[in-house]
Amino acid sequence: MTAIAQRAAPPKRSDRRRMLITPEGIALPITLASRSTRLGALVLDLGIMVVALLLTTFILGYGAVRFAGDALGAKGGMNADQKGAVQFLLIAWLVLVWLTRYAYFLLFELGPRGATPGKRITGIRIAARSGGRLTAEMVLARNLLRDIELFLPLQLLITAQTSDGTDYTGLMAGLWFLLFALFPFFNRDRLRAGDLIAGTWVIEAPKRKLEAVLSTGQTASRGTSQTTGVSYKFADEELAVYGEFELQTLERVLRENRHEGLVAVHEAICLKIGWSPGAGDERAFLEAYYTQLRARLETGMRMGKRKADKFG
Repeated sequence: MTAIAQRAAPPKRSDRRRMLITPEGIALPITLASRSTRLGALVLDLGIMVVALLLTTFILGYGAVRFAGDALGAKGGMNADQKGAVQFLLIAWLVLVWLTRYAYFLLFELGPRGATPGKRITGIRIAARSGGRLTAEMVLARNLLRDIELFLPLQLLITAQTSDGTDYTGLMAGLWFLLFALFPFFNRDRLRAGDLIAGTWVIEAPKRKLEAVLSTGQTASRGTSQTTGVSYKFADEELAVYGEFELQTLERVLRENRHEGLVAVHEAICLKIGWSPGAGDERAFLEAYYTQLRARLETGMRMGKRKADKFG
């Protein structure tokens, strides 16, 4: 009975493995970030935000005290210019608080890495569940929800500590916070409410550098077939069909170095640029295409031209 049960048991596999389907229908294997890693990234980001806010508050506060001290030491108090300077410092501090709370996550997650400093340190990033490009609407939606999930209940908890204890504000704020904090434990994709609304998930970023992967691949040199000795060269119009998003997707495929992913992407690119997809030389082809596409995009950026994706 024991032997039968052991044979019937399915092979153990990570429950965080998923397949990301790109708009071209290519299936790319990914790994979802663990809940503990996401929590660690959030703690790091909040720590960075607090330290930056404290340092800037100290600098602006020191400037305001200097202005006020100089004014008090002079006859007649602060003049109009000094009052305006102090008011400017106060407004600058309020703007800083607003930017720290809202713009920090937005600016970093809208960047090419799709990750805040905390996420980059812990090796994770945001991706669209549709497999397409991460849009500003997605990032905005997930971060506006963070206000409801995190900042508002924390504000209520802090406010409740200063109350006389006759209301239930603290209890309600605590339940509110726990409801959203435990949300990732009640869905298999570990989504927080913001991810669910925005159509995103948080995945592990590849830890190996692409240069190391290319140097240990099946080709002797980048883009040259070890089997036939062919060096692939693409015309400008063949490279122009793709942009930065597709370059990032291709980079991910080369990093993962999975045969099924290489074959699928090789076939998709060949059909897109009008080549006849063969078999057995996929990695050499993709390395050459990646290198030449990256060089073309970097040249365009130096000239002030950017191509975000194949639609740009």
